[in-house]
Amino acid sequence: MGFVTAAAVKNLVTKNNMQQEMLCHDCGKELSLNSNQELEGGVSLVYENANEKINVLKCDACYAKSPALTNFQPCEVYSRVVGYIRPVQQWHKGKRQEYSERKEFVAPPDPCC
Repeated sequence: MGFVTAAAVKNLVTKNNMQQEMLCHDCGKELSLNSNQELEGGVSLVYENANEKINVLKCDACYAKSPALTNFQPCEVYSRVVGYIRPVQQWHKGKRQEYSERKEFVAPPDPCC
């Protein structure tokens, strides 16, 4: 599908001076470089998160199914329960049910302003 320069792949697979495996982010299929040191059978995608660039490899099959990033780290939600701010995922079953049934209070606009 697409080729990436050897320098880009080298930067991608070398992180903190440690060699990283070249695997598809979605399915885990091993990707390789061809004789010209170009990525073969996959594409390199760059995502930005909080001003940090994240390089991701995808095999051609996974990229054809969906070019979007999948199986990423889920967002952790914090809320207050019994006076403590805690991740909702760590609450017991009853408190999580109570949290899912909460309704957001929206104050009416102040009529004097």
